[in-house]
Amino acid sequence: MSDLNRRDPRLAWILRNRLHPRHGELSGQPTRGPTGLLRKNPRPQWQYGPSGVRRLDRLQRGAAAGVSRLSVNKRHEQPALPVHRVGEPQAYIAVWLQTSGGRLTPHCKDVLGQAQQLAVAREEPTAVLGVLCGELKDPVDGAGIDRLLQVNGEAYDGYQPEAWTTLCTQVDAALQPLCWLLPDSGTSAELGRRLGVNLGERPATGVWKIDADTVLARNGAGNLDISRPRSRVMLLLEECALPCGEFRYEVRPMTLTLTAPTGTRLEDLGPVAVDPAEIPLAEAEFILAAGNGVRDWPQFHRAASVLGASEGASRVAVDDGFMPRNRQVGATGTWVSARVYIAVGISGAVQHLQGISKCEQVIAINRDADCDMVKRANLTAIGDSGDILAALLQLVATRATREVSDAA
Repeated sequence: MSDLNRRDPRLAWILRNRLHPRHGELSGQPTRGPTGLLRKNPRPQWQYGPSGVRRLDRLQRGAAAGVSRLSVNKRHEQPALPVHRVGEPQAYIAVWLQTSGGRLTPHCKDVLGQAQQLAVAREEPTAVLGVLCGELKDPVDGAGIDRLLQVNGEAYDGYQPEAWTTLCTQVDAALQPLCWLLPDSGTSAELGRRLGVNLGERPATGVWKIDADTVLARNGAGNLDISRPRSRVMLLLEECALPCGEFRYEVRPMTLTLTAPTGTRLEDLGPVAVDPAEIPLAEAEFILAAGNGVRDWPQFHRAASVLGASEGASRVAVDDGFMPRNRQVGATGTWVSARVYIAVGISGAVQHLQGISKCEQVIAINRDADCDMVKRANLTAIGDSGDILAALLQLVATRATREVSDAA
């Protein structure tokens, strides 16, 4: 009998069919996570196609032997991840940490994942150095930072690209990192270009793949990939790599003797008040979305105004004429990446769940405890949407009154 491993065509068909009852068993994924909710594998084996789109070969993922399950007693225990340590680094890979509201952006986490891939591939001990101006409100031990250089001061507050460039230039002179990785978006994109000029390097922009000696960069309005030599300053696109998730990292603080920048030509006048209703959904960080379960629409609009949230809606609410078409969230509407997304009376159609896949925190308000939106949410309130919104408005009003009295 031949010793060759042969593929069972029936098992291969089950692996391709997500609706088959045995698909979760054979695909190597647990049917339910530690909290009992259905979860997908956060570490799939992605492959990049010629157009730069990530592909997933489902036939290579599964193990026909089944899936190990957590015992009932340990169901709610989270396994402790091993700690990744770099004792005495011989080299550094510097990453400019892009934050929003004191939290790392998803784009920055992708860049940190790419930095760790480059560091692990080297033979000599190499640490990922995160450079940050400002504060961090959430723990970042799982983001992929081995060393953290955090600088505070009025000279770096607000929008100060010249001060940031001076800071990175001083760090480069002191530590001589192998390369600088920055997200190619927002103020980080401007900083990367300024830093390239200061260091005399031609920055590689729009990078989505890094090889040994070359990089692939997106050009031509996103329709063309060009190959060019690696640079010491590289600006990376989103999804350039998977975020770190297999280790906890030291995030050991570093101190350097730095000279405060002087003579800046820019003056930050502070943030400009913007009406949340005028913010495009794709750029909104806080969204209150309504679905078919909302009955009191004036109350919903009042809640969005009081909370300072941008309004969104499901396709059903838009088709019924309660919300304009440009406020529709989902695969057939607008793909959103809000930091907080509150779904009021939305059951969770597959197109809607696709549109909120990049949201960090999803809060569901629904009567049905078994709907798909509740399974997707990080926090759920079960009950009538009108009653819950009324209690929320009352809570906000009570807090505002208390703050006024404390200030007096």
